[in-house]
Amino acid sequence: MSEPKRGRFITFEGGEGTGKSTQAHLLGVRLRAAGLDVIVTREPGGTRAGEKIRSILLDPGDDPIAFETEALLMSAARAEHVAKVIEPALARGEWVISDRYVDSTYAYQGGARGLSLTALRRIQSFATHDLMPDMTILLELAVKDGLERRNRLPTTTNRLDAEAVAFHERVRSEYDSLAKRDPERWFRVSATPTVEIIADQIWREFSRRFRDWLPAGATTSQAN
Repeated sequence: MSEPKRGRFITFEGGEGTGKSTQAHLLGVRLRAAGLDVIVTREPGGTRAGEKIRSILLDPGDDPIAFETEALLMSAARAEHVAKVIEPALARGEWVISDRYVDSTYAYQGGARGLSLTALRRIQSFATHDLMPDMTILLELAVKDGLERRNRLPTTTNRLDAEAVAFHERVRSEYDSLAKRDPERWFRVSATPTVEIIADQIWREFSRRFRDWLPAGATTSQAN
C-alpha cells in the first residue's frame, strides 16, 4: 500500500479578542463536512503536558515570570505539541488547525517583550524541527476593541490580557511585520464583521489556495 498523502497545517494568529478559537473551530467544521480528517488544537496546550504549561503561563493569579522563562515554556509546550499531535497527524494525512503557533512567540515574546527574534527563531527551529504552517490566517482588530471583547468574558481572561495597551499594540505591530515579510503564507482578514462573514472570507481564500487538495464539490460554493 502507498503512504498516505501528507496532511496540511493551518494556523490562526492575532491579538486578544480577535476570535481565533471560533474561526479555527468553524474552519474545522467545514473541512469535516467536506469529508476530511481534521484536528483542531491550540497553543499553549494541545497535550497533557502542554495544558499544564498553559496554566503556568496564563493563570492571572500566579506570580510574574521572567520573559525568558515565558518564551522557553511556550517553546517547551510547542515541542510537545509538534511531537505528540501535529507531526503524527500530518504524517497520517490529516489536516491540522492550530489556534496559535510559532508566530505568537515572535509577536508576544519578541515584538512585545523585546526578546531577541534571532534567539527565538533558533529556539523555535529546535522545538519544531523547522515545521512551518502551509497557511497562516491573521485576524486583525483594533487593540481597544479586542480588549473590550475579552473584558466581556471575565472568566476567560488570562495574564496576558492584563498587560498594558502598549504591550498589545506592539503585538499587533509585530504581526503586521511578520505578515508583510511572508505574504504567500499569510492571509489577513478583518475581525470586525460578523462571525459568519469572517468565516466565509476565510473559506473563500482557503478553498482557492487548497483547491487541488479538497474533494470535488468542496469549493468556494460552500462559503455561500
